[in-house]
Amino acid sequence: MAKKIFKFKGKTFEELKELSINELALLFNSRARRSIKRGFTEAKQKFLKKTKTKPVVKTHFRDVPILPHMVGKTIKVYNGKDFVDVIITQEMIGHLLGEFSSTRKRAGHTSPGVSKKGKPVRK
Repeated sequence: MAKKIFKFKGKTFEELKELSINELALLFNSRARRSIKRGFTEAKQKFLKKTKTKPVVKTHFRDVPILPHMVGKTIKVYNGKDFVDVIITQEMIGHLLGEFSSTRKRAGHTSPGVSKKGKPVRK
């Protein structure tokens, strides 16, 4: 069985890596395209430079689109309490970093009169 080749809007990963940032923006959805068109702040530009050189980068920027040069890197994205490890894959291109670092926990409800740990509640 042949391995499936990754394509993003008809372009292979190698073709995506060769595109300029403006050509890449035309393939992204409207939110990411607008973000790129308006230009990144100095802090975000500094973050993007770090992602090109370092294998692991910590950040608070949840609204940065994932670009092809980030694939294979680990980015620690802040979720409001901790830094969550996000390993970037090809399928994540075009999405925002914050989409992969959930800010909410699952509620652990149990039956009435029983604590979350399963012990009876004393009154």
